Amino acid sequence: MPPSMDFSRLWGKDSSRKGTPVVVTMENPNYSVLEIDGPDAAFRPVDKDRGKNAKQFTWVLFLKAHRAVGCLSWLGNALWILLGAIKKRLIFGQGVTMENEKSGRGRFLFRTILAFLLMSVAFLAFEVFAHFNGWHYFHNHGLHIPKTLEIKGWLHAVYVAWLEFRAGYIAPSIQFLSSFCIALFLIQSADRLLLCSGCFWIKYKKIKPRIEGDPFKSGDLEGSGYDYPMVLVQIPMCNEREVYEQSISAVCQLDWPKDRLLIQVLDDSDDESIQWLIKGEVSKWSQKGVNIIYRHRLVRTGYKAGNLKSAMSCDYVKAYEFVAIFDADFQPNPDFLMQTVPHFKDNPELGLVQSRWSFVNKDENLLTRLQNINLCFHFEVEQQVNGIFINFFGFNGTAGVWRIKALEDSGGWLERTTVEDMDIAVRAHLNGWKFIFLNDVKVLCELPESYEAYRKQQHRWHSGPMHLFRVCLPAIITSKIGVWKKANLILLFFLLRKLILPFYSFTLFCIILPLTMFVPEAELPFWVICYVPVFMSFLNILPSPRSFPFLVPYLLFENTMSVTKFNAMVSGLFQLGSSYEWVVTKKAGRSSEPDLLAAAERETKAMNHPQLFRGASDSELSELNKLKEHQEAAPKPKKTNKLYRKELALAFLLLTAAVRSLLSAQGVHFYFLLFQGVAFLLVGLDLIGEQMS
Repeated sequence: MPPSMDFSRLWGKDSSRKGTPVVVTMENPNYSVLEIDGPDAAFRPVDKDRGKNAKQFTWVLFLKAHRAVGCLSWLGNALWILLGAIKKRLIFGQGVTMENEKSGRGRFLFRTILAFLLMSVAFLAFEVFAHFNGWHYFHNHGLHIPKTLEIKGWLHAVYVAWLEFRAGYIAPSIQFLSSFCIALFLIQSADRLLLCSGCFWIKYKKIKPRIEGDPFKSGDLEGSGYDYPMVLVQIPMCNEREVYEQSISAVCQLDWPKDRLLIQVLDDSDDESIQWLIKGEVSKWSQKGVNIIYRHRLVRTGYKAGNLKSAMSCDYVKAYEFVAIFDADFQPNPDFLMQTVPHFKDNPELGLVQSRWSFVNKDENLLTRLQNINLCFHFEVEQQVNGIFINFFGFNGTAGVWRIKALEDSGGWLERTTVEDMDIAVRAHLNGWKFIFLNDVKVLCELPESYEAYRKQQHRWHSGPMHLFRVCLPAIITSKIGVWKKANLILLFFLLRKLILPFYSFTLFCIILPLTMFVPEAELPFWVICYVPVFMSFLNILPSPRSFPFLVPYLLFENTMSVTKFNAMVSGLFQLGSSYEWVVTKKAGRSSEPDLLAAAERETKAMNHPQLFRGASDSELSELNKLKEHQEAAPKPKKTNKLYRKELALAFLLLTAAVRSLLSAQGVHFYFLLFQGVAFLLVGLDLIGEQMS
């Protein structure tokens, strides 16, 4: 039996008897009095409030007051900055330029919003006048028209006539349109919920494409023992001064046998200085033993599709089995081909292996954080679920590997739309090819940091699919694929996710909601404004849990972007002028910052030892030296901002509706309209994202 560990007898013979009370008093009154009543008193739990005195409690109150004052000062400072920006940019027009609307559709949309704004201001003035005259006839969600004897004056009669016309003709139309948009909203939300359920199932079952064994191991014992397929890597670019160097550098370091790899740098730049810089970079890697060539088209038609089509027409391409494509700002890891190409082994029906994007500047500013939320959901949920369950998704245009036979069977690259990646994916799907998405394979790239660049990118991403839908709809209907695959392409892939989403988002939250403030008979349900949007935004943020603090800004910003997406969708659907407009997304060169020191060191060595450029002539080296000196001496262009008229007009429309909601005491509607109006104001003044030259 183990010895007893009770040491209470060492303190006193009688354990039941209390010890002698000891009182310790400090001269400093800030300390509390501690009473030790027995040997175990020091080990008993102490009441948390016992050691607090009045002075400590006062300090706690001071700390909380300091935090409250700090929060109020932050809000006041933000409001002051916003008012200062309004004064500087909107009133005095300092350092800003007005947005240039090239398309007639954009001008028409702006004039429509402006007309709604002017009518809203007029109706608000009339409603305020009626409110102060005591003409309150809308109670408990119902309109009570006064009797003829109660009408006093012609203004009162006009107001009553307006109420009757509003309730009889305007409210039913708005109610019908809002019910239609709510139905679309619920359908799209159900689709989003189904995708998230599929993603949870994939995570729970740990489903993902896997590589079995060693796919390149050869049975030939006399040879090297490995049989690697021929891989072509293409880097299409156009005036990519900021990012060309690290992209070429990353691709040239891919882990693949040099004799089984060819790199094509497809330069469509119209700036000769950029052409010389890219040529110098290609020459540098070529002298290191990398199989790399430089191509420049004299006739630059078809944008990126034309560039890729021209490169695939080369005779030496026939010797290659696969082609990997990377845009100019993408930096694949050295093991990219080792993680993607093996999936084609013993899978003859596989046409595409798509990897995921990761972003070097996702925390650069608020705009990049919000973009990261959207793209994380796109890859983690949409691409992964569609790849696992139906083996089809839209090709992202970069960071993917194609089987060249699949490209040829599908008609190759076509120049008919600005979304050549989605075009080739749809045609390959119609020809029976399957796709795989690798969520674990990530390629580093860069997000647009200015609203101007992001806006142009989103316009192309939403006008192109609608243009493609018009073009390829007959081919989808007459194809030999199954009926359910046709339904998925037409109803889900195109209509629901490319057309319905921007339509209801803009119509419901930017037009119908502010109108219901002036036509209260057609009020939107509370759950449509609050519960469902917040829940859907919550689902969107799940793939990027670090972004949960940006839930509300994300919800407001998505509604703000609905103007651009709606305008682009209509342009593509009706093939207006801007539907075939390609603007290269402006890069800031953030993805090259981790390699700046190494690049500068390599560049210095190359310039100090011109004999390294054995493939370049003396005139070319002289030209490169002049370009470097010119870049260093050239002054940096002054950064300017733009004012976006449609966003500003919608901002004032929503703020006017927010003021009108105060008359009818609609609290939730007021806060939503207020914050959404401020969000439109921030975007319209170009206060979100970095300022770009």
